[in-house]
Amino acid sequence: MKVFQIGAAGGVGRRLTQVLTARGDSVTGMHRGPAQGETVREVGGLAVIGDLIADSVDELAQKMRGHDAVVFSAGAHGTGTDKTTLIDGKGLEKAADAAALAGVARFVLVSVFPDALRDGQRSEGFEHYIKVKKTADVYLTRTDLDWLIVRPGTLLDTPGTGRVTAGPAVEYGDVHRDDVAAFIDAALHEPRLSRVIVELTSGDTPVADAVARLTAA
Repeated sequence: MKVFQIGAAGGVGRRLTQVLTARGDSVTGMHRGPAQGETVREVGGLAVIGDLIADSVDELAQKMRGHDAVVFSAGAHGTGTDKTTLIDGKGLEKAADAAALAGVARFVLVSVFPDALRDGQRSEGFEHYIKVKKTADVYLTRTDLDWLIVRPGTLLDTPGTGRVTAGPAVEYGDVHRDDVAAFIDAALHEPRLSRVIVELTSGDTPVADAVARLTAA
């Protein structure tokens, strides 16, 4: 499989590249700066310069052509509400349109749990982020793409367990970035898991079994 990653230098993206390349897939990682490009190459990906804000849909489509799937895990990461709108929101819309134009039907979006950090202090910027992510989810579901939306809980950098809780609605919790990457890897290779939203936290079910159960359902 040839996978095009937007957000490939991020915490989930670089882990996913390692998992995919370890099984023999190839990954093209889009990045903006030299440091991000080096990160993509270090984990086995092919680094390609691109910018969700500056690039047109046609330019993004040119980069995506020839791939089997697109994974979108990019984000503004607290750089301001304007950037959140342009990257997490409009950026996703451009990427989805580009995938359709490029003929890449499979599209996986790493989104956010709707009740993320509901028990903590919430800032205006974070509320804007949640709203933008939901609007992006809605946009993707209204396309003709073979989409999958993954909504992980609070992301942890500590080593994963290989076990998760996954379903259309699960109780909010933490999840290891390692396990999010493992879940996306397994989901990409299960074409029957399509056009569904999956919430994901740490749990007791091996990742492969979680994907199999969702597929059967």
